[in-house]
Amino acid sequence: MALRLNQVTKTYIMGMEEVRALQDVSLIVKENEYLAIMGPSGSGKSTMMNVLGCLDTPTSGEYFLGNEDVSKMNDDQLAEIRNRKIGFVFQTFNLIPRANVFHNVELPLVYGGIAPATRTHMADSAIEKVGLLDRKKHRPNELSGGQRQRVAIARALVNNPAIILADEPTGNLDSTTGEEIMAIFDQLHGAGHTIILVTHESGIAEHAHRIVRLKDGRVESDLQTDSAGVKAGQVY
Repeated sequence: MALRLNQVTKTYIMGMEEVRALQDVSLIVKENEYLAIMGPSGSGKSTMMNVLGCLDTPTSGEYFLGNEDVSKMNDDQLAEIRNRKIGFVFQTFNLIPRANVFHNVELPLVYGGIAPATRTHMADSAIEKVGLLDRKKHRPNELSGGQRQRVAIARALVNNPAIILADEPTGNLDSTTGEEIMAIFDQLHGAGHTIILVTHESGIAEHAHRIVRLKDGRVESDLQTDSAGVKAGQVY
C-alpha cells in the first residue's frame, strides 16, 4: 500500500472564521496506482496535495505513507520523508534559474547527503529517462517550457520516490506539449511508479486509471476508468 488517509480533516483559521478545507476524507492509494484528483476552485484540491505531499499535516485523522504515520510528524521529520519518498512536479516548474539541468536534478540528492559519484550517476539516469541528456549543461532560460517540465520530472524521479505528486503539470504548456508531458507520466506509471495527479482539466485526468473528485472538502466520487478514460465503476 502506498498511502492511506483515514478521516482526515484540515481546518484553517481565516480571521474570525474557521474554514474546513478537508472534511473526513478517507482514501487508499495502492502501489503503482495512477490517480487523478479533480474538483472546482475551493474544493480542497490544493489542501489535499499539501497533505499528501507532507507539506502540511491534518488537523485530525491519520495519514500513513507506507507504514509511517505522517500525521504525527514534526517539521524536520516531514522534510526528511518528503525528500526520501515523494517526488514533486509543479505547474511553475520551480527550477533554479542559475543552475543547469544537471544541478537542478541533482539537488534532492545533495539534500539527502548522497556521495558525489553516486549523485552523478543517479542524476544522469533521471535526465536520460526524460530525454534531455544532451541538454544537461543548459540553464532553464535556454529550454522550452516542455523541456523545463521534463527537468522538473527528472528531479522528481531522481531519488526513486514511492510517489510522484504532480500539481497541474501541464497548466503552463500548450496542448501539444502538455500531451508530450502526459506521455512521460504514462511511461513512468508503466514502469511501476505510483502517480497522483492534481488537475482541473478532464482531458489530463483521463490519463489516470482512477479519478477522485472533491467538492466542499469531501470526496464526491471515486471512480475507476477504462483505457479510454471512460468511467468504469465505483471504488470502495
